[in-house]
Amino acid sequence: IGLGSTLGTTSHMVFDANGHITKPLQSAFSAHKNGTDQTNIAGSASEVTVTWSHERFDQNSDFDLTNNRFVAPVTGKYQLNLMMRLENIDSASDYYVIRVTTSNRAYEHLIDPDFGQDNEYWYLAVSMLSDMDANDTAKVTWLQSGGTAQTDLQASSYFGGHLAC
Repeated sequence: IGLGSTLGTTSHMVFDANGHITKPLQSAFSAHKNGTDQTNIAGSASEVTVTWSHERFDQNSDFDLTNNRFVAPVTGKYQLNLMMRLENIDSASDYYVIRVTTSNRAYEHLIDPDFGQDNEYWYLAVSMLSDMDANDTAKVTWLQSGGTAQTDLQASSYFGGHLAC
C-alpha cells in the first residue's frame, strides 16, 4: 500500500505471502556511541546529556544526532529503550541515575553503588511505553551524586525506540 492512487510509489505498508506486515516509513531508531566513551562524568547534582555519535538505523529520520534526542513526528505511543554500560563505578558516590526524559515525563533507573568496592562495570536499563505528542522530544541524561568523577559511560550503550501505536 502506497500513498495516493498511483501504483509503484513508495510503499507505506507491505504485506508478504505469509501475512507479515512491515511499515518501511514507520518511525524507528537505534542510536549508539560507536566506540566513543563519555569519560570521568562529574559527580555533581547536575544532569549531563548522554551523547550519541551514530545511528544503527533511523527510519523516517526522527533522531537528531546534533542535539542527541528523538523527535516524535506524530502523536502516539512510543516504545523507548535504553541500555547503558557504566565503567569504573565509584562506590563512594551517593547514587547514579540514568533518565529517559520526554516532553511529558521522565523515566529512570537509580542505583546506590555502595558495593563495598569500586565495581569495574554495571549495566542500567530503562524501557517504557511513552505517550508523546507530535514534536515532543526524548533524550537521555546521566546524574552521579557525590563521589569522584571517574565513571565512564561506555561505548557499548544504546538508545532506541519506535512508534508502537
